[in-house]
Amino acid sequence: MLKRNIFTLFFVGWVLFLTTLSLFSFSDLDTGTVKIPYADKITHFIFYFIFATLACMALRERSRGQMDIGNAMWYGLVSAITYGIIIEVLQYTLTDDRMAELGDVIANTLGAIAGVLLIKWYFSKERQLKWRF
Repeated sequence: MLKRNIFTLFFVGWVLFLTTLSLFSFSDLDTGTVKIPYADKITHFIFYFIFATLACMALRERSRGQMDIGNAMWYGLVSAITYGIIIEVLQYTLTDDRMAELGDVIANTLGAIAGVLLIKWYFSKERQLKWRF
């Protein structure tokens, strides 16, 4: 049972993790003295790269391989971009010390596109995605 739903569980866990990090305040957290330029944008890129990749795999898993990988990629991309926009709007409306930024939406979108492209590249015609049930 667990093996059949592993990508779905990872995806749901990732969404919960991402929501928690996005909507709770970490203003009291000591970040130290090391400053990395654009670290928050890099983080957004990586988080939504993982989001889109897991979304594609979970969609294929939930459909038991019946959903075409192209459709899974499209729905994964649209869901990642939509989720990123919703999170930014929620940060603007629900939190006092979090800011909604267009740069975050762009980094989220680029990360989601990269995640979908990884799926497309990895499961190209040479490596067809097959599910064992």
